[in-house]
Amino acid sequence: MTDVFKEYANGSKALKGVTFELNAGEFAFLVGPSGSGKSTIIKLLIGEIAPTDGEVIVNGQDMDNIKMSRMPYLRRTIGCIFQDFRLMDYKSVYENVAFAMRVIGASNRDIRQRVPYMLELVGLEYKAKSKPIELSGGEQQRVAIARALVNNPALIIADEPTGNLDPARSLEILMLLQKINELGTTVLVVTHAKPLVDKLSQRVIAIDGGRIISDGMDGYYNYEVE
Repeated sequence: MTDVFKEYANGSKALKGVTFELNAGEFAFLVGPSGSGKSTIIKLLIGEIAPTDGEVIVNGQDMDNIKMSRMPYLRRTIGCIFQDFRLMDYKSVYENVAFAMRVIGASNRDIRQRVPYMLELVGLEYKAKSKPIELSGGEQQRVAIARALVNNPALIIADEPTGNLDPARSLEILMLLQKINELGTTVLVVTHAKPLVDKLSQRVIAIDGGRIISDGMDGYYNYEVE
């Protein structure tokens, strides 16, 4: 995104000239205190809102000029992971992941081939028939990661993916996301968990008051989050 401003209808100025580029295959953290603009950036990247001014390009598409008919196709190239997992309790682990393929019209054959591979990637092939309620928090988040990845997106956006997990499980999830990145997927992790960010030597984009205040491999170490 380039020189992006976002002002909401109530007059709140969420972003004030934000510029950053996430290259294909990159891993980066987006950090900042509550109200800094992190959630607005996520909404812009997934096309939920449009910028007031500036340019947002996602996977080669200008988000301000995209036709609504093209939005579903663009969103297939983006996988989202949330801290509350958003799994369907009445479906098995297998069906939770398969559902993401069914909604885009994937064939049963493709589903049978792809879902077991994804469950193996996140270490849950032996839990395929389990319901989410039978899993630990860390396992539920891994199901959510498999679901986000199953349609082979170019970009993964993880919004506070460790927010409901203990430190050990949180590190496990971040290491899994790093592994996924090493396989070629671009990953943006939005978080306020400084101890976890400190454990990974990755790019850190820090935002406060709607402005990028640092961007680099050491940007977070000198920045305290509320």
